[in-house]
Amino acid sequence: MPHHFERWWLLIWGIFASGKILNLSFEKNAMSKTLQAIRGMNDILPREAALWEYFEDTVRSWLRAYGYAQIRTPIVEPTELFVRSIGEVTDIVEKEMYSFEDRLNGERLTLRPEGTAGCVRAVVQHNLLYDAPQRLWYMGPMFRHERPQKGRYRQFHQVGVESLGFAGPDMDAEHIVMTARLWKLLGLKDVSLELNTLGSAEARTRYRARLIAYFERHAEALDEEARRRLYSNPLRILDSKNPAMQALIAAAPKLMDDLDDASRVHFEALCSMLDAAGIAYRINPRLVRGLDYYNATVFEWVTTRLGAQGTVCAGGRYDTLIGQIGGKPAPACGYAMGVERVLALMVEMDKTIPSQVPDVYLVHAGEIASRWAPRVAEALRDAGLAVILHCGGGSFKSQMKKADTSGARYAIIIGDDEAAAGEITLKPLRSGAEQLRLKPEAVADVLKS
Repeated sequence: MPHHFERWWLLIWGIFASGKILNLSFEKNAMSKTLQAIRGMNDILPREAALWEYFEDTVRSWLRAYGYAQIRTPIVEPTELFVRSIGEVTDIVEKEMYSFEDRLNGERLTLRPEGTAGCVRAVVQHNLLYDAPQRLWYMGPMFRHERPQKGRYRQFHQVGVESLGFAGPDMDAEHIVMTARLWKLLGLKDVSLELNTLGSAEARTRYRARLIAYFERHAEALDEEARRRLYSNPLRILDSKNPAMQALIAAAPKLMDDLDDASRVHFEALCSMLDAAGIAYRINPRLVRGLDYYNATVFEWVTTRLGAQGTVCAGGRYDTLIGQIGGKPAPACGYAMGVERVLALMVEMDKTIPSQVPDVYLVHAGEIASRWAPRVAEALRDAGLAVILHCGGGSFKSQMKKADTSGARYAIIIGDDEAAAGEITLKPLRSGAEQLRLKPEAVADVLKS
């Protein structure tokens, strides 16, 4: 091989080899990198899950007491469902939805940003209003692409309650009264109710024109967001948190002045029912909610204990939504609460929950004992006891240390001597009582007594 070809060959081979080495190094670094959860989508660890379980158990019992049935809908829905129900000119649709195209069939899909639209879609699709109104509830994750902060996450959880086919203010009152009961069940304080009415579509059309005219006269005081909303969704300007615009918003026309008679009667009846139930509230004429499907009653439960994310529960009437989604028009109302915010409020108030520890930790050593111990554990579980069966071997001393750290009230000790006699040793771990030698079938009665 000529000398200059040999040099070129060595150069090319060196480049190839160094590239291969670099690529292998990159792949090794990529493989060794620790993967983490997506920002704003949080793990719920065992030490936190106990509080979640307590809340969920309380919610299920509370809703059962009011006669609500659970409905479970998919977390992915057609994008059009949310555009049509929530409204195109809303923060959720414009900026926050996780939407994508299904690469298998080209459908536009969205991770649900809220639960009402999917619930109503299911009611319409399965004709659930055919023979009776419906009281429904759901619980699960929702998704919005927001800047993560305390109480505001990209994957968050809601409990939603929807009543479909009910037209009167008595159902609005039930929703508010039942949430007040939940705060008591959870031991929450410093949660107050804000209330308003958005009236009928005709009333809002009249009000919309007056509001646009008012803000046009003060266009120089509007921020960029308000100018963008001025002609598409001017009511949302009233919900602005910009401190520089609060005086302007406070002086804006009030929807109450354009309220139709039917909406006024409905709202006054609701207030009268809340007064009779002893529910305190504040009428907030600037409360408009961020979703287009609301009409008539709107409400929020708010707290000052969580900073900027102070709304823990909100809802109202959406009497036109069923028709918008394609069903036969019917009245409806509902609300949703942010689970993370309610739990944060419980933590803020140092809410204690019942400990979730096993009744028994079963230790065992010896060939015969280790064969018999699982059968004893299953028999105790059949009797309604929570039992941890020690796994992994070890001496009685090391196993008893684990029994103590488990929080169990009792240890059951089985050695070959106990197994041969068909007995166990029951040792109290949280008191000075003496240990007992028993037949396994007697353990449940002793523990329960």
